[in-house]
Amino acid sequence: MSLPHEPDASLDQFFALHYKELRQLAHRRLRRSERITLLDTTSLVHESYLRFLKARRISMSDHTQFVCFAARVMRSIIVDFVRARRAECRGSGERATLHDEIAGPPSPEDEIIRVNDALHALAKVDGRLVKVVEMRYFGGLEEREIAESLGVTDRTVRRDWEKARLMLSLALQ
Repeated sequence: MSLPHEPDASLDQFFALHYKELRQLAHRRLRRSERITLLDTTSLVHESYLRFLKARRISMSDHTQFVCFAARVMRSIIVDFVRARRAECRGSGERATLHDEIAGPPSPEDEIIRVNDALHALAKVDGRLVKVVEMRYFGGLEEREIAESLGVTDRTVRRDWEKARLMLSLALQ
């Protein structure tokens, strides 16, 4: 399936068919971090729609490609939102000391940015591991759903998830 740049009937049909699924993906992801991002399900879905439009032509021949792309888009939106919010806070005129920056454990916003940066490094090693992390961490999918989307077994997803977690934890230290 190819999405055109200009909105038309085929794009409307595409989103009509997948709107419920996009809402489920967004809801699962935001269930863990709505306080962090201040995004709600509808906002994330609608922003995803705009990103689909910006992508011009996207060839999605099957459901797997759609789920992978949707998780990647939601990751991008959440990371962009967190970065914008942090930039806004830095521009607030409040003074921050070095002690303030290292005083406590990383914030959930910091975790989102650090995971995103570590995923860029992981992509150079194993692209499927990145897809598993995107679908699980950013898309909120369960192992069974990820396995179905990638055409692998649940066991493979569990192994990939553990491998990705180990690699990410090393990168995040």
